Amino acid sequence: MVGTGTILNVLGITAGGLLGLGTGRFLTSRFQETVLKANAAAVVFIGISGAVSKMLTVSDSDPAKFGTKGTMMMILSLVLGAVLGEIIDLDSKFEAFGAWLKVRTGNSNDKQFINGFVSASLTVCIGAMAIVGSIQDGIYGDYSTLAAKAVLDFIIVMVMASSMGKGCVFSAIPVGILQGSMTFLARLLQPVMTTQALDNISLVGSILIFLVGVNLFKPRTVRVANLLPALIFAVIFAFVPGF
Repeated sequence: MVGTGTILNVLGITAGGLLGLGTGRFLTSRFQETVLKANAAAVVFIGISGAVSKMLTVSDSDPAKFGTKGTMMMILSLVLGAVLGEIIDLDSKFEAFGAWLKVRTGNSNDKQFINGFVSASLTVCIGAMAIVGSIQDGIYGDYSTLAAKAVLDFIIVMVMASSMGKGCVFSAIPVGILQGSMTFLARLLQPVMTTQALDNISLVGSILIFLVGVNLFKPRTVRVANLLPALIFAVIFAFVPGF
């Protein structure tokens, strides 16, 4: 059934979040802080490894010689994305939605709710797996990529929820909206999601994931949501000669 992948992903995030909340109750604030920093380090290195894997190239003539690619595309995508994101101010809208959820779900006294919701949402929404998996699900009914993502997100959100609380569980909502929309529009998106476009998304998305990790170390260091339009420019540059 089309949409199965997104359903599995939402269930995986919800289950991981609830399990994390259950285990988090038995952790003192000292343990929760250590777990949060460990998770921050993991997210940072996931972002670094993803970016490096798309930027590094190996010379055919000399396997010991490395080079880089996509640097200019990355810089321009991030800069242009930041300008557009600040104009739209996605960050404040993300936080406003988190604040609305906080009140509507009876968690008004949870000081970590919004930070947990935003951090977890950005971590599980950004990346090529979400886009590729949604398109595969929408066109072919193949949900294997999103099923694999569901397992990864289960683990990520479980760890985050154990230290950051209930807000992380609700990251299932933006995932459901984003991936569900892309699954529904898959046939329209397929022509622009070339191999180069997906590579660009993976590179820029990995940098955004790195910045999410930075925010886990020190909240509000970077308004990552305002950089999300960089992913759109990453796709556009895939069709510009020289990039």
